[in-house]
Amino acid sequence: MHRLLLLFTLVAMPLLSHAIEEPKYEVIRKIDNVELRQYAPYVVAEVVLDAKAEEAGNRAFPILAGYIFGKNKGEKKFAMTAPVTQSAAPVKLEMTAPVTQAAVPGGMQVQFVLPANVTLESAPEPLDPRVKLRLVPASQLAAIRYSGTWSQANYDEHLAKLKASLASAGLATQGEPVLARYNGPMTPWFMRRNEIWLSLR
Repeated sequence: MHRLLLLFTLVAMPLLSHAIEEPKYEVIRKIDNVELRQYAPYVVAEVVLDAKAEEAGNRAFPILAGYIFGKNKGEKKFAMTAPVTQSAAPVKLEMTAPVTQAAVPGGMQVQFVLPANVTLESAPEPLDPRVKLRLVPASQLAAIRYSGTWSQANYDEHLAKLKASLASAGLATQGEPVLARYNGPMTPWFMRRNEIWLSLR
């Protein structure tokens, strides 16, 4: 039931994206279709899986959804902003976007961003040892936004555009690219908001 509620919520995200909280950032510069963003610190729930990129999201979702729906000490639940709401007992936390995915040592890292008012101290402790909570420090990222399928070809095309724009501007990056998905798998491809992020040096 929890997985169904999560899927239903993610399907509706493109229609109600204004109600879904995102990490706070400021656009400091634009280059072609690329935004250079200054992100404020935020907290994530994450899991690292030994899986291929195309499999990691599907395998990680039930694990992270379990945390959101009460698999934590105190059985605290996150209230979804749209379209399904749950009573908050005893702490109310909203679902946020995006879900991010990146290659890390040991596999693929998939993250749920937690609401801005959640700190490492106030976030409920996960019962599943695979779920880790982490503070992402303030950072500058380059982001390219695109729609369409989650195919490797679509990803590769836009990653190449992102890297080319940054190279032409003389900007260096560090770390692995991050795929940010703002919509569920049932969202029509032309309505999807996808982004690729690269950390700036």
